[in-house]
Amino acid sequence: MQKLKDFTAWLFIDPAHPTIALAQYREMRRQIPLLYALLIVNACAVAYTHYSIAPHALVLGVLIPLVSISSFRMITWLRRKDVPTDPVIVIRELRRTLFLSVVLGGFYIAWSLALDSYGGPMQRGHVALFIAITVVGCIFCLMYLPQAALGVMAVVTLPYMMHYVSQGEDVYIAIALNILLVCLVMITVLLNGYTAFTKLIRSQADLAAKNEETERLSAENARLAHTDALTNLPNRRYFFNEVDRQIEQHAANQSSFAVGVLDLDRFKLVNDTYGHQFGDILLTMVGDRLREFVSEKAQVTRLGGDEFGLLYFGALDELEAFGQKICTALSAPYQIGETPVAIGCSCGLAIYPDAGTNGPVLFDRSDYALYNSKTNRRGQSTVYSSAHEATIKSERAIESALQRADLDTEFQVFFQPIICLRKNRIKGFESLARWNSPSLGPVPPARFIPVAERCGQIQRLTVSLFNTALDSLLQMPDLPVLSFNLSAHDISNPETVDALLSAIGRRVMDPERVSFEITETAVIADYETANASLHRLREAGARIVLDDFGTGYSSLGYLHRLPIDGVKVDRSFVSALGESGGHKVVSSVIALCNAMKLSCVVEGVEEEWQAIELRKLGCSQVQGYFFARPMPAANVVADLNASGEIAGLPLALPRTQARSANG
Repeated sequence: MQKLKDFTAWLFIDPAHPTIALAQYREMRRQIPLLYALLIVNACAVAYTHYSIAPHALVLGVLIPLVSISSFRMITWLRRKDVPTDPVIVIRELRRTLFLSVVLGGFYIAWSLALDSYGGPMQRGHVALFIAITVVGCIFCLMYLPQAALGVMAVVTLPYMMHYVSQGEDVYIAIALNILLVCLVMITVLLNGYTAFTKLIRSQADLAAKNEETERLSAENARLAHTDALTNLPNRRYFFNEVDRQIEQHAANQSSFAVGVLDLDRFKLVNDTYGHQFGDILLTMVGDRLREFVSEKAQVTRLGGDEFGLLYFGALDELEAFGQKICTALSAPYQIGETPVAIGCSCGLAIYPDAGTNGPVLFDRSDYALYNSKTNRRGQSTVYSSAHEATIKSERAIESALQRADLDTEFQVFFQPIICLRKNRIKGFESLARWNSPSLGPVPPARFIPVAERCGQIQRLTVSLFNTALDSLLQMPDLPVLSFNLSAHDISNPETVDALLSAIGRRVMDPERVSFEITETAVIADYETANASLHRLREAGARIVLDDFGTGYSSLGYLHRLPIDGVKVDRSFVSALGESGGHKVVSSVIALCNAMKLSCVVEGVEEEWQAIELRKLGCSQVQGYFFARPMPAANVVADLNASGEIAGLPLALPRTQARSANG
């Protein structure tokens, strides 16, 4: 019963196999016109031989409608240039072809058998030949629609056989049997071929499905390979690939676009304070805000950590404003659970081809513009310009000179006294580096220190200057305190810390005579490593002082999170000491340090009234041009030895000022 159902479903073109139906239609589109052409030619030939012996009504009255219908169907199929993609339409057309093949086959056989009653042996032989050629031709033409081939064979050969059997003529019965057997063999061959055809179609469909799945997986893998898992933004790999692609495209069009780098301010502090999971949530929220800026004129990617990439294709006169708009959006407060979070964002931008003509150069230029933003105008958007290009050339010259420099002869250590304000005594000295390059002349620390950090020379420079400072300190009568500045690279490099402690140990001096000054920015660069390094220095006996207090991200937070012994109040607060707000800030900081038993040094004291006011506020230590300018270490040693005094004895203010003038 099931086989009968399956056969019936197959016979009427089962819609369960749309792929096979589409393939059948594709092949039949070429075969069906030939089928109708064969019918028309054969019918016209039979009509010609019977035109004079059979009634015209039978010859032409039937021929004309049959040829008209066949011609119409042939033209219809010839005009079908494209294969429909809808299986429903295809199956409907195949079923129509099946129906018309059987119906027209019935009409043609009925007409030919009617003509068989007229004429002699030659005409009757022509009818037999017509039927044989027609049925064989139809089977061949319908080989990709075997249902129709079977129908045509049945509707033609069976009446043909019955007709000649009924007449009892052995020759024609033999012809009919012969044709029937040939048709059966041909149908068998046709079905075998059709089976192979369907297997091929199924295998092609399976292969296409596998290829489609492979392509889908490949596309998914490519998407994953170019997508940041945390924010779902395109990742670093996508960014650089896209930069190269855009360069190629804009070079061909002779047009411009911009590459940008965004960096979150204070994110590391948040991450270290609340944990990495909290930081990940914050980055996800940042990604959501950045997605709002994605359009035809901008793409945003995550480069890694708290750094994001920007590709801008809009009007260049709106570039800086667009970057600033992003910075402003990312700087708006965040709410994670019950915790409000405030971070900032700085942006650096570089325009192709003005800033560079290849990906690495464009990225470096945008990164430099970002560095400029974070250094000079944090929270702002900066477009790389010719002024930055001049600065880069200058820094390259500094880098080249620094790499060739003889540190012992070109670098000097200057000392600036740190004054005990209550007793007017020198408490210690801050060590300051000075470089007089043979090729560049005097280069200020603000210029060469960042370059040394970027080019990997800072460790060599720090260790050399520290050794020189210690040697100068040992030449002084008694040992005042040495205050030495460490950069972010210094406290993030265990080898540098080892070298500093080794230098102290070789000189058999009390580590408590050494204070290391660090900034909040230096700690934020790599908090965990920096914290570990500071603990090592502290455990060895050295003191840790937080420099530029009040200008960083969260100064108060570091007072209890880091092993801090003292702070240095930034000179910007001293300049505002005459104002009500500035006076209150300095007073509060001094009171805070006293409460926490931290030493407090106020920098930038340049006028007498400032020293007097600070003394009233209870400030214990100060530093500034009013007392003494930075002096070469040799001058400091000579002055102290010439005075007959040792560190800790009073130094009169006029005498100190005189030394400052001489220095």
